[in-house]
Amino acid sequence: MNYTQDFLNINSELGVAAAIEARRIAEKYNKDFLDCEDLVKIMGVGRNNIRQLLNSEVFPTVEIGNRKVVSVIAFAMWSLTQKQN
Repeated sequence: MNYTQDFLNINSELGVAAAIEARRIAEKYNKDFLDCEDLVKIMGVGRNNIRQLLNSEVFPTVEIGNRKVVSVIAFAMWSLTQKQN
């Protein structure tokens, strides 16, 4: 197997894992987008830390009005890539 095939296999596995995790979270919280309070519960860290994360450039947020939220699938992908680093 060459580098490109290895890379595609890793990304495929990551995508499948993220989809499974996103479905689990979406069903548990009955939401497609997570807000600050949801992330506090999921990640088990304080509200101030979550607010910093929501305002960081590396976190995949979406602005709805004056609120920042993250889609469940984007959160799952971000979370899994953080575990790899």
